[in-house]
Amino acid sequence: MNRVPGTAGYDSAPQGFIACCQALRFDEACREFVRFLPHAPARVLDVGAGAGQNAAALAALGHVVTAVEPMAVFLDAARATYAALPITWLADSLPVLDGLRPEAGRFDFILVAAVWHHLDAAERKCAMARLAHLLDRGGHCALTLRNGPPGLGSRVYATDAAETVRQAEEVGLSCVLRLDNQPSRLGHKEGVRWARLVLQQA
Repeated sequence: MNRVPGTAGYDSAPQGFIACCQALRFDEACREFVRFLPHAPARVLDVGAGAGQNAAALAALGHVVTAVEPMAVFLDAARATYAALPITWLADSLPVLDGLRPEAGRFDFILVAAVWHHLDAAERKCAMARLAHLLDRGGHCALTLRNGPPGLGSRVYATDAAETVRQAEEVGLSCVLRLDNQPSRLGHKEGVRWARLVLQQA
């Protein structure tokens, strides 16, 4: 299992987490992002793919999907569950994503769901620059920002939507959607609030 700092805690109950995630529907959990999806087939990157449910939904729509996840137990589960779909699975993580080689090119849509709160301030700055570099002209990057009591993951930091937008603007991205103070879409998470952002490459 990869020991990426942001994955701390997830190895305590991985099977429950996998089952919970794979029960989520992309068109519900990420419904605000659907209208920003490009016409298929487009090149899509799912960063922090977890148990693979979002990558699978995007591949089922006809997109060419690369899914990145640092936890071996999650990556193995995703590969096994969605083996019939043509998804490229990579063991890698923000902030650097050094497993994505230059020949992989750029992406039309990047999803970064439930990842940002596991990165510290320096990692976020590096990650935003990397995402901007990977995003093709006119492409969109969708992020979810979590605040509230820690869940299974124990390495968590407060997030700030305004700060994240400023970081995006510093690397040439513009914010085209910002939703603050959104409730969790999982049960028993009353103290958790989310912000949802969509950033666009000029």
